[in-house]
Amino acid sequence: MRIIVQPDPFDMGAEATAFTATAKGAGAIVTFTGITRDNAAGDLQAMEIEHYPGMTERALNDMAHQAMTRWQLIDCLVIHRHGRLLPNDPIMMVATAARHRADAFAAAEFLMDYLKSRAPFWKREITASGTDWVAPRDEDEAALKRW
Repeated sequence: MRIIVQPDPFDMGAEATAFTATAKGAGAIVTFTGITRDNAAGDLQAMEIEHYPGMTERALNDMAHQAMTRWQLIDCLVIHRHGRLLPNDPIMMVATAARHRADAFAAAEFLMDYLKSRAPFWKREITASGTDWVAPRDEDEAALKRW
């Protein structure tokens, strides 16, 4: 289990390859990468992501540990960036390894839903007209109810 919170870009392909190489006995590897998307108005210049070091890593570690024990995972990886990101920059990555695909998919979805709604990150959109904090979305909260 590996948790990484960093400002630097990461290579999705290299991370997936390295994760797969160490997931001995896995019959399924699921990866998901979230990309910084433009806002509804189409004028996003950047997104700034803030977090509290130590607190964020502990929260992500707890979430990953929950996934490891709830599903029969061989391994999991969570990468999340902070700092200033541009549209189309990779913002986060989740990878899960299990003997069977159902566990790998369910755990990956759980981790993604948690990251979207409960992980202690605060996001601010920067546009030509100013900055706005990103508010929680009802659909993201609703997705957590299935877990």
